[in-house]
Amino acid sequence: MKIEKDKVVSFHYTLTDDENNVLDKSGSDEPLLYLHGAGNIIPGLEKALLDKEVGDKVKTRIEPEEAYGIKQEGMVQTLPKDSFQGVDTIEPGLQFQAAGQNGEPVVVTVTKVEGDQVTIDGNHPLAGVALTFDVEIADIRDATEDEKAHGHIHGAGCNH
Repeated sequence: MKIEKDKVVSFHYTLTDDENNVLDKSGSDEPLLYLHGAGNIIPGLEKALLDKEVGDKVKTRIEPEEAYGIKQEGMVQTLPKDSFQGVDTIEPGLQFQAAGQNGEPVVVTVTKVEGDQVTIDGNHPLAGVALTFDVEIADIRDATEDEKAHGHIHGAGCNH
């Protein structure tokens, strides 16, 4: 069976950046599962896995445009510290949920604190980063009608 739209795919992976730093990896007994064609993984990886079969190994470099996007400087803002009322300690790495331009929820990360000024970044932490995935396909199956309708796989912890 080949990977194509509406197939549930499980794969093991190691994710690295251009300096070969390991950014993430699947557990040895816990592959990542996704519904192919539903936008559950970054576009570049989904394209690279199309037509692969169980046991195939793929190593692919994904440019930022096909991963988490180009870093947008307009998503970086400096705000007065008193904008963060009710937060005792503000330090780099702290994340908040904020409203985006169209009211959608956006996660912002504190990147710098200088005096009473706090710099936040609404970009994904991997925006602007080329990513290399080293993947091994573990399993492929047909998606259920419910999975197709909901746009994601169902399994442990799913509330559908």
